[in-house]
Amino acid sequence: MTLDAVATAECEALTQNLRRRGAIVLASFALVWAFAGGSGIASMPVAVTVGVVAAALTAAAVVLAFRGAAGAAVRQVRLPEKWNRGVGLVNLAEVVAIFAVIAGSNVAGRPELIPAGICLVVGLHFFPLARLYDQWQYRWTAVLLTAVSVVGFAAVAAGAAAEPVRVVVGLGAAVVLLGSSLHVAVRG
Repeated sequence: MTLDAVATAECEALTQNLRRRGAIVLASFALVWAFAGGSGIASMPVAVTVGVVAAALTAAAVVLAFRGAAGAAVRQVRLPEKWNRGVGLVNLAEVVAIFAVIAGSNVAGRPELIPAGICLVVGLHFFPLARLYDQWQYRWTAVLLTAVSVVGFAAVAAGAAAEPVRVVVGLGAAVVLLGSSLHVAVRG
């Protein structure tokens, strides 16, 4: 095997691994958001149904990610230098910002802002991840999550209670993340 063939094989393996890992992480966080959204639903049978459907869809996304439904990568990723360090910094900033949202909202006596604030942070963190992972789908994930957070903030501004805001933001974010997960798993 030539050095070029080895490099190509390594790049293909990395591309497949990043695709699989991305689909699984997206599906897992979709499930977390679905449970958060479901926790705001007053009707227990509806809340349980939301949880069961979310768990089933998450399992399907994980299975698709492992089966490699997308097949061989059509396009190899072109990762920037020190991409993994950049990903670590973006994720660290995301965690710090989430804690800041939670603390700030609680200190201000506005806990109903937490879901929309966290969704905004998560959405914004996908903009640099799109470049760092060379995964264009993450751009629309960022845009849609940011839009869901705006809807949540608008609901709070309109006087909605914490539970309906949690439902709207939680289920909206779950749909966006699950859609992104399935797209990455199936289309690459």
